[in-house]
Amino acid sequence: MIDAAELIDNDFLRQFELKIDDQLAKIEYSLQDRKIFLTKLIIPECINSEGFEEDFLKLVFENIQERNISVVPTSPEIAKFIRRNRRYKKMLPVGIRI
Repeated sequence: MIDAAELIDNDFLRQFELKIDDQLAKIEYSLQDRKIFLTKLIIPECINSEGFEEDFLKLVFENIQERNISVVPTSPEIAKFIRRNRRYKKMLPVGIRI
């Protein structure tokens, strides 16, 4: 389901978007000084199937990693994702612990 979808970085609304079956999953962010603050994760109930959140976050983190930007998770769900996926811990700025 997520494979056919395209991740969009809507910098006007400051959110990553993934459209699935006319539903929009999104992560709101704030970008400051080569750091991206991931502030809110919104996934509609009807598309939040097993593993969707994990796959969506992996897409977003891969996009951020390509841009060589540090990640500051301010959303509990995103912090939990980083704890479960240790390979993304290196994306945290110096001094930030999860």
